[in-house]
Amino acid sequence: MLRSLYSGISGLRSHQTMLDVTGNNIANVNTTAFKSSAVQFQDTLSQLVQGAGAAQAETGGTNPAQIGLGVLVAGISTNFTQGAAQATGRPTDMMINGDGFFVANVGGENVYTRAGSFDPDSLGRLVGPGGAILQGWNAVNGTIQQGGALTDVTIPLKSVAPASATTGANVTGNLPSDAADGTQLVRDISVFDANGTESKLTLTFTKAGNAWNVVGTGPNGATANGTVTFNNGVLTGGGTLAIGPVTVDLSKVSGFSGLTTVAFGTQNGRAAGTLESFTLSKDGTIIGLYSNGDKQAVARIALATFVNPGGLEKAGGSTYRATVNSGAAQIGGPGEDGLGNLQGGSLEMSNVDLSQEFTNLIVAQRGFQANARIITTSDEVLQELTNLKR
Repeated sequence: MLRSLYSGISGLRSHQTMLDVTGNNIANVNTTAFKSSAVQFQDTLSQLVQGAGAAQAETGGTNPAQIGLGVLVAGISTNFTQGAAQATGRPTDMMINGDGFFVANVGGENVYTRAGSFDPDSLGRLVGPGGAILQGWNAVNGTIQQGGALTDVTIPLKSVAPASATTGANVTGNLPSDAADGTQLVRDISVFDANGTESKLTLTFTKAGNAWNVVGTGPNGATANGTVTFNNGVLTGGGTLAIGPVTVDLSKVSGFSGLTTVAFGTQNGRAAGTLESFTLSKDGTIIGLYSNGDKQAVARIALATFVNPGGLEKAGGSTYRATVNSGAAQIGGPGEDGLGNLQGGSLEMSNVDLSQEFTNLIVAQRGFQANARIITTSDEVLQELTNLKR
């Protein structure tokens, strides 16, 4: 049979593969974090008709004469160029700005993905649309021990931020130096004990000549007395007042005339609080926001990188599996070398270039038609050959 017939068949098969790959790229033009693929062709083993001849004194050398036997698909490569960002506003949607991959666990196996759409399941774990569980390091008492074994990233929806006893408070503002003797100003603030029980701490300022007497009453009946003095409006004495376990800082109080703005500023205690929401920082740390105003790290997301990302095997569901040619996954936190940062509230779009894919579609179609023409022409030659004997 004619060699050209089989060359045409190999061309049909190869260009059909190119059509398949291009069609898959176009189908996934809106798939989150999809990476397009491209086909590379190579010629097959060529038949040697005449070998090369060495140059002689009176005869020049001759080149080898070879006839190719068709085409093969050399490989299908994945383009890992980053896609554009699509803002979603969802706090559990994440995008990697860089070359890293999310680590997810499916059925006990770690797989890798660029698709960052996650939602909490009934156990508080962050999972992808297909049930893959995001991996990282969970915090213990607000501290993340990075570098240990990866675990399921879990949002502790029912976690409680512990109460903290008030040990200090501060007072700011101005006490009017032109107030009449005996004038009283009362200011109070809520303070907390170690159990989070709220109580009142009260300061009573009484004008006495060039000074103000201060009487403080606090939790469990604690009391304290002091005097604040000023020189040209600047505090010169009585900068602190200890009322039981609470030390009140009065050093920011001034004593100019005409202004009555003295007031409590802040205190460092708080009641117990429950988790209300969370935010994602660029380094992959999930920060829990509690009802008592406390902020604590609850987990950190892990990222992976590979020496040869092109060697990854597609595992379905927009995930990849490590192979012997991709190299082992190198695990780290976002922001570390080669891993990229995280952008919350956004997803990575597909990197499919439709104009390029439609061009590839035309190229594959014309290549298929040309190889089909090889087969029909070869068939006509064979028909002529069989017609030699009638």
